[in-house]
Amino acid sequence: MSRVYNFSAGPAVLPEEVLREAADEMLDYRGTGMSVMEMSHRSKAYEQIIQEAEADLRELMNIPGNYRVLFLQGGASQQFAMIPMNLMKNRVADYIVTGQWAKKAYQEASLYGKANKIASSEDKTFSYIPDCSDLPVSEDADYVYICENNTIYGTKFKTLPNTKGKPLVADVSSCFLSEPVDVTKYGLIYGGVQKNVGPAGVVIVIIREDLITEDVLPGTPTMLRYKIHADNNSLYNTPPAYGIYICGKVFKWLKKQGGLEAMKAYNEKKAAVLYDFLDSSRLFHGTVRKEDRSLMNVPFVTGDADLDAKFVKEAAAAGFVNLKGHRTVGGMRASIYNAMPIEGVEKLVAFMKKFEEENA
Repeated sequence: MSRVYNFSAGPAVLPEEVLREAADEMLDYRGTGMSVMEMSHRSKAYEQIIQEAEADLRELMNIPGNYRVLFLQGGASQQFAMIPMNLMKNRVADYIVTGQWAKKAYQEASLYGKANKIASSEDKTFSYIPDCSDLPVSEDADYVYICENNTIYGTKFKTLPNTKGKPLVADVSSCFLSEPVDVTKYGLIYGGVQKNVGPAGVVIVIIREDLITEDVLPGTPTMLRYKIHADNNSLYNTPPAYGIYICGKVFKWLKKQGGLEAMKAYNEKKAAVLYDFLDSSRLFHGTVRKEDRSLMNVPFVTGDADLDAKFVKEAAAAGFVNLKGHRTVGGMRASIYNAMPIEGVEKLVAFMKKFEEENA
């Protein structure tokens, strides 16, 4: 069977080149006589894999020396607890709630201290990003938290909030490595890799060194302390070794594409193909305020639930899979991450045009 165009929100499409390379190395990684899956995480060969992955990520994102890169487990959802456990010194934090995942992070933080919802777009089903230029940031807040790209709702912060001097903490799971980032604007930036970077099972945390301390909330498990992982270079326990190896290959692939500037240009071009069609279509329309549209996740609807279901079914039969929208929004959603080729989007649009002619 030939490969489909996979528009899944995550786990999601990976570069074919990376998959082929991994397949070639599956039984014998560079003369070791074994797979990376079978390799000790304490071996010289694996040490090189994880160190190179970190070095390439640092180069791609231009990560300053006073930030640590941690390869962890538990997905982004475990960070919802790990962040307050490690950073909520005053037991106060401010949250900007622009979607399901920010809401879950906010609810989790409420277990550890006072979480303040200082802005939200829930009033319009998270279809926009609120103005964050002058928010009531709490004087004693330990940090301000955002989910930068909202996978479910298809919105993206184009301007970071004014945190009035407080460290910014951002979940970038679904826009990770899709465009250049100024890491110095964040205290902590993290993402589950299964959307834009690698297979499920790894979460990457980039954290400023002054935020890594022994001073954590009482009862914080050893495994959930950033300092433990930083002191042990992400090898305190057995890491998600194979997942990190694939991430490393994706970092090399991104460098080969020309880095994050080149990826941003490609992603903008790719997203424009779909958004331009949605803006002119008689049948389909996007659900997000134009200025807040994500380059990665594009939700759209026909306005008729039965027609939406028909479209998803016919699209899947034509080789365009995982287009069903999240249950909280309905409709459709095309996730067009880095590894989705532009021809995948062009062919999807051609299919949508045909569907529109037949059903409008």
